[in-house]
Amino acid sequence: MARIARRRLLKLSGSGAVAARTGGLAAILATGRAPAFAQETTVHWLRWADFVPASDALLKGKITQDCKKALGITLKLETVNANDLQSRITAAIQSGNGADIIMAIGNWPQLYAESLADSGDVAEEIGNAQGGYYDVSRRVATVGKKWIGVPWTAGGGLVAYRKSWFEEVGHKAFPETWDAFRDAGKKLKAQGRPIGQTAGHTFGDAPGWWYPFLWSWGGKEVEADGKPVLNSKETVESIKFAVALWKETCDEGGLAWDDTNNNRAFLSNSISATNNGASIYIEAKRKPDTYRTEKGTPMWQDIRHANIPRGPGGQFNYAGVSTDMLMGYSRNQTAAKNFLRWIHSKPVFDEWFTSQQGYTCGATRVWEKHKVWDVDPVLKPFHDLPTRGRLAGYAGPPDRKSAEVVTKYIIVDMYAKAIQGMPAEEAAKWAHAEAAKVYV
Repeated sequence: MARIARRRLLKLSGSGAVAARTGGLAAILATGRAPAFAQETTVHWLRWADFVPASDALLKGKITQDCKKALGITLKLETVNANDLQSRITAAIQSGNGADIIMAIGNWPQLYAESLADSGDVAEEIGNAQGGYYDVSRRVATVGKKWIGVPWTAGGGLVAYRKSWFEEVGHKAFPETWDAFRDAGKKLKAQGRPIGQTAGHTFGDAPGWWYPFLWSWGGKEVEADGKPVLNSKETVESIKFAVALWKETCDEGGLAWDDTNNNRAFLSNSISATNNGASIYIEAKRKPDTYRTEKGTPMWQDIRHANIPRGPGGQFNYAGVSTDMLMGYSRNQTAAKNFLRWIHSKPVFDEWFTSQQGYTCGATRVWEKHKVWDVDPVLKPFHDLPTRGRLAGYAGPPDRKSAEVVTKYIIVDMYAKAIQGMPAEEAAKWAHAEAAKVYV
């Protein structure tokens, strides 16, 4: 092999010329790295397994291929059950190794703020180009002036219900109040058609139901100053009603359900209503010959969506937001940011958003006027959720403490404990004490 000075070797290796001068493999071994022209950038994106399968198929197929063509980046897209995301995030942060970008749900980003890269340049660029972010999206993705993620979607859940079944028990329209809902539910359960809801440890449907339920009775986690106020008259009244509602109207197996159980129960004609995203309707419409009513007609034709009932404290929904977190340990910061700019851009995001069919709203306001909202009136009610939703931690901010309360399922467990026999007053005291440990 020709003799080359070390300084000359390093200079040549940076351009790849040394491979040609010295026989290729020998030079690569000498420098300890591949020549620049042979290197390939890979961005690892970890997400949930979408409740709209068509969207995952699009990401793993066409969009992954387009990413390679547009950016020269190999997209490694990994999808897991949403309930496994937090354990993956924790393991990645502790080891300093994992996906470059990870999807976060709700106010999870607040838990990991110190371990996330500042994404402000990307987030502001996207927000400015797309009409600005919804407030719920911006609040969970920022700490002070630092952007700890790039908002991906906003939305939430509505009650999917069987229109004909409710009409059969005397409710031509979906019940507006808890008393009317209880009346309908009692009659439906007597017919073997209970309400289906989870009171288990699952990321979406459990907090998505029990937080708005608490708020509708005037209860709340904390005051605006962060002082816990769960142990209140309003909370106790909500618990008492929840226990009666559960026993009189619900499938009591829901204590152990995750976010998929209610979908399967609804599609199998086992429950009459459940708080959920649009995935039940979308799946029923996608497979009309598979999912049929007891009369043999396509089930999707009998599904409607409505707001969670109103209580003495008002009517609310839980803001379902998602955020792309750029991990601080990532060694591909520049490539990951370029990918985020691209995937969130109007032309690319439009393809994915269209595939969602109304299951989610965009995190920026430009998507309010998208043609997808004019396709199916049954999905139109999801359009307004980002502006109507409350975040966990109300009446305080959706900060790290409120995220910890969600992650520990304190609100959900308060109701679950009462359903299983704990007196309402004791359940409220327990939850208050657990929240106080967080809000110290």
